[in-house]
Amino acid sequence: MAEFNNVHSVTEMPEGDNAKRSFHHRMFLEPQEKKRNMKALVIKQAKKTCSCSPAKAKDYVFSFFPVLQWLPKYKLREYLLGDIMSGVIVGVLLVPQSIAYSLLAGQEPIYGLYTSFFASIIYFIFGTSRHISVGIFGVICLMVGQVVDRETQRAGYDLEAAALGVLVNTADYGNTTVSPVNQTLQRLLCDKSCYAITVGATMTFIAGVYQVAMGFFQVGFVSVYLSDSLLSGFVTGASFTILTSQAKYLLGLNIPRSSGIGSLIATWINIFRNIHKTNICDLITSLLCFLVLIPSKELNEHFKSRLKAPIPVELFVVVGATLASHFGKLRETYGSSIAGHIPTGFLPPRPPDWNLIPNVALDAIPIAIIGFAITVSLSEMFAKKHGYSVKANQEMYAIGFCNIIPSFFHCFTTSAALAKTLVKESTGCRTQVSGMVTSLVILLVLLVIAPLFYSLQKCVLAVITIVNLRGALRKFKDLPKMWHLSRVDTVIWLVTMAASALISTEIGLLVGVCFSMLCVIFRTQRPEAPLLGWVAESETYESLSAYKNLQTKPGIMVFRFEAPLYYINKECFKSTLYKQTGVNPVWVKAAKKKAVKRRLREKEVGSGGNQTSISMDFVSEPLGFHTIVIDCCAVQFLDTAGIRTLKEVCKDYGEIDVQVLLAQCNPSVRSSLIRGEFFKEGEDHLLFHSVHQAVDYALGAQGHGGTSAAK
Repeated sequence: MAEFNNVHSVTEMPEGDNAKRSFHHRMFLEPQEKKRNMKALVIKQAKKTCSCSPAKAKDYVFSFFPVLQWLPKYKLREYLLGDIMSGVIVGVLLVPQSIAYSLLAGQEPIYGLYTSFFASIIYFIFGTSRHISVGIFGVICLMVGQVVDRETQRAGYDLEAAALGVLVNTADYGNTTVSPVNQTLQRLLCDKSCYAITVGATMTFIAGVYQVAMGFFQVGFVSVYLSDSLLSGFVTGASFTILTSQAKYLLGLNIPRSSGIGSLIATWINIFRNIHKTNICDLITSLLCFLVLIPSKELNEHFKSRLKAPIPVELFVVVGATLASHFGKLRETYGSSIAGHIPTGFLPPRPPDWNLIPNVALDAIPIAIIGFAITVSLSEMFAKKHGYSVKANQEMYAIGFCNIIPSFFHCFTTSAALAKTLVKESTGCRTQVSGMVTSLVILLVLLVIAPLFYSLQKCVLAVITIVNLRGALRKFKDLPKMWHLSRVDTVIWLVTMAASALISTEIGLLVGVCFSMLCVIFRTQRPEAPLLGWVAESETYESLSAYKNLQTKPGIMVFRFEAPLYYINKECFKSTLYKQTGVNPVWVKAAKKKAVKRRLREKEVGSGGNQTSISMDFVSEPLGFHTIVIDCCAVQFLDTAGIRTLKEVCKDYGEIDVQVLLAQCNPSVRSSLIRGEFFKEGEDHLLFHSVHQAVDYALGAQGHGGTSAAK
């Protein structure tokens, strides 16, 4: 079908006794021919994918291992000092956090150090961002810990124990390849901490497989359903759960970790039931650590522009608390819970427990999605800030391998972490060489220093975890500004936060995604639909309800529907159009029919007179307009219900002598109208590419012009 050559057509319109020639500009576009030979397309794509040449193989290897691209170009004098400084500082901060977050994940401290060590090395090889810090992340640790607790309980371990078991020796650990079948056999072959890391590593492996599969099949688009407000609300809600899970350590209480729906409320109930068992030594230690850490963190943030590097207060607190606990014999005297033995070196590699995969496969899905969504968003944010590009698909490969490979070395799930990334960037990081330096710092701790943390109280680790939640909890201060910018985003934030905190983290994420999608649907279900007025001395039409001093063309209504027209909002479209124009054509037709019937009935009984003339006056009463122009510029698409609705509107208004014209339809809408046989033969010229053109046509068709000021 030919559309749009610039031609002029002549339409003859009668006006009174004279005939007036009205010229209107008809534009016809000739559509591109679409080649739909699927067989040829598949063959072409297959040849492109399967063909191999030395240059293509080299490009593939370099894209899969980005380190091969940027490392040979590394500017030693320009980059090295900043990378070393940022790597050392992040490493120093990461050591106490790795130990603390291990508790959150239900693991022994050594496994947090393993996780941070391997994640930095693997991201150095596969990652494309120069600045992000990949390692342990509080929300991910919380989600891992909930699954670990559930599986250890299923396996028959005593949940009343507060994870004080000592690691089995390396030989026994390496030979443990079968799942325990009863409590006695479990304790002979693999104690609780051993089984906990088996569960964590297995779930980490599955989450990594999911992330690599997302990269391979290029399904990173699922992250678009995780808006900034949704992610922020999710992290804040999960922060309440993290805080709750650490509260028992602050008080020195030995209570089971609640999991499942309503775990936050159940945990607080347990805490208050056992509040009389509070360990005074742990409580005093917690208060002292809060008094040191919170002001120090605030000072670090306040003077960050003047400080070359943040003061590692957490490390000082850990060292001081360890010395105080050791020389004060707090465990022996007051029964304080301590970290216990942290071995040096590495345990031998061990594959995940394949028998556990059916138990944790479903739990790994939200962990995988949250992990890659946070990593990709942080990568893109810092790349944009520093003027380089990252490959989102490669980032999914990178974070996937940061989980798959370490899962064989007794590690749990990782992702990028905003707080450590900000520290890394602010201390001079230029490339991921800083990540290698961080790994060397952690390696030093693993080989030499780790056993020295034996006497470190768990309440100190809990304080470190809680203090690091300040950023997420501060989001409440941003709510007024967020409400001013977007009320819908604020409601999404509140719903996701509340669901994540009060129900569970996984269900909270699902609730947030569903609610945000419902918000999109609701916004298209009842969109803005104003009447438009003409901006004098221009070809522009804007909303009469939004702007003053607009003018209307006599006899013409211009209506804009600001959403796609589909089955959900078709009734809203019709009702809003009828309300804005003040005329429901169905009611007008019904009233005319009723009046005609009444007149005929009155004639039959021989009582015409005044009543008949009133009915006739009503039937012939003018509507006040003869044309409706529908501005379709905001209608992204039509479905079959939308096309049918437009047909009904045109037909109904046509029956009361009101013409309906469509303007500014995009190619998709025009194509839908043509396929839906919207136009009768010869009427396709009534589709206009601007509101101004449609109005001019309507004025010419009626043979009169003029304007009247809109109030």
